[in-house]
Amino acid sequence: MPALLLIVLFIVVPLAELAVIIEVGQAIGLLPTVAILLADSILGGLLMRSQGGAAWRRFNDAMRAGRVPHREALDGALVIFGGALLLTPGFITDIFGLLLLLPPTRAVARRVVGRLVVQRVFVGVAGLGGRAASRRADRGRPAGTGRRDYDVEGTATDADSPDEVGRRRLER
Repeated sequence: MPALLLIVLFIVVPLAELAVIIEVGQAIGLLPTVAILLADSILGGLLMRSQGGAAWRRFNDAMRAGRVPHREALDGALVIFGGALLLTPGFITDIFGLLLLLPPTRAVARRVVGRLVVQRVFVGVAGLGGRAASRRADRGRPAGTGRRDYDVEGTATDADSPDEVGRRRLER
């Protein structure tokens, strides 16, 4: 899968961008096409700056409120990615970059990316307890003993509370 993604990113997308730029250039001319691409990048940079600042403020507000800023961090990452797409010359990447910078469409992208991340994390965590982990746990055991649960024996003692320790120190 990663090899296919790299092929798409570095071969298919640039070729598609070139084809679209050539078609637009033939339809409206070279200078208007270059002007649109330049204006696109400038406006994208300005939009990225304003949306990035807003995402940063929401991130800081969440931190001050004592909440985990997972939504705000994901928003910030999507804004950065959208801005990078807008700064990349081409109409296709500009459309996707603009979609990531606009709050309503970014919310949709955030939900999709959030689901993908959660699936990857849970699949990864579930995979740790699977056959590979049991093979690692079975190493070093005599053959035929199989897997077994372990009980750990130990003792516990009550510790003095910090108030009692401080009071005894003062009494000395």
